[in-house]
Amino acid sequence: MSQPSTRRIVAAGTIGNILEWYDFAIYGYFASQIGRAFFPQESAVAQLLSAFGIFAVGYLMRPLGAILLGHIGDKYGRRTALTVSVAAMAIPTFLVGVLPGYAVLGIMAPVLLTFLRMVQGLSVGGEYTTSIVFMVEHAPPHRRGFIGSIGESGALLGMLLGSATGSVLGYLLPAAAMDEWGWRIPFLAGLLLGLVGFFLRRHMPESAPEASADHSPAIEIFRHHRALLARLAGLAIFGAIGFYVVFVYVVSWLQIDERIGTAQALGINTISMIALLPITLATGWLSDRIGRKPMIYAALVIAFLGAVPFFALMSGWAILIGQLGLTLAIGLFSGTLPTLMVESAPVRVRCTVVALGYNVTLGLIGGLTPLVATWLVYRTGDLLSPAYLIMGAAVLSFITLFFFKETYRSPLEVHKSPAA
Repeated sequence: MSQPSTRRIVAAGTIGNILEWYDFAIYGYFASQIGRAFFPQESAVAQLLSAFGIFAVGYLMRPLGAILLGHIGDKYGRRTALTVSVAAMAIPTFLVGVLPGYAVLGIMAPVLLTFLRMVQGLSVGGEYTTSIVFMVEHAPPHRRGFIGSIGESGALLGMLLGSATGSVLGYLLPAAAMDEWGWRIPFLAGLLLGLVGFFLRRHMPESAPEASADHSPAIEIFRHHRALLARLAGLAIFGAIGFYVVFVYVVSWLQIDERIGTAQALGINTISMIALLPITLATGWLSDRIGRKPMIYAALVIAFLGAVPFFALMSGWAILIGQLGLTLAIGLFSGTLPTLMVESAPVRVRCTVVALGYNVTLGLIGGLTPLVATWLVYRTGDLLSPAYLIMGAAVLSFITLFFFKETYRSPLEVHKSPAA
């Protein structure tokens, strides 16, 4: 990590994850203002549902983006894919900030907003996994786990940056100004992050894929690597369900079922996310010393045994302690998963198979998790029922992990860098 080239690689790989989750946070934070700007004729609830419905469309595009950007990364090089992805994320984010609302464009306003979110969804589908592939491939052999965990931490930094931006604007601007134009400022600022990422990535080292006119990574995966694709998707289940239950669903659950104020619920959530950062980094560092699989097994055992007790604490006097217990399990898992996925995939199809396996699970299962958790609580009347989702996900990922080899001491095949 002391070498300038390694620091540049880490910065270039992480910046896209920061931008991706910065956009995630600000869209959620300003969903009510977006709803009023683009759906003024609807009720307040319908406005919010419409805004989140457009947000969900982006999630549905993630598997397609995984195939598209994974194909570019495997066929034309990691740097090419990452340069495309950061541009395809930053430009639509900026355009959302300048897009006129319903009062000016009429029905075209929500149509264009939907299109911009679809482009972002394509970018997001390959950004995280391709950046992790690039960072791990260029990491020193004894630091692959730690550098992979830095890439994961970029997502957390992006969410914290987005939340902080929204909080500062909410404090500085009156409500009328926020509704009229203030909500646009964070989206405009996203262009600055995108420009930084674009220029960082333009100067990254490129690796040279094998020259093959008929090499189609997606076709090769479905012909020869279906089992690997299934394993990657199965392993990612715990991360998808666990993260969205603990850091998305719980915020609303505390406010509705536990009668906790919005500020307090968000405060507890923010503290837990801040704690997640050092846990994730420490896990990546430790996985370089004792292995990837022991860290993930520990995470899944803690989640399975602790899900019900931790949720019970959140239903009582120790809300923060309960959420921090679940945060520990998620940190142990997410700090190790990225590097294990990269090390388990063959170099010819690495970008595509990792992106597709991860995003199919995240898009289809993770995106539905808050809805399913809410339905379970109100269907069964059991406030602890989301804990059973976490337990089930832990079991599925635990079984899947049996079919992975330990990789932390194995050499990693990479494309050769072109001669200078």
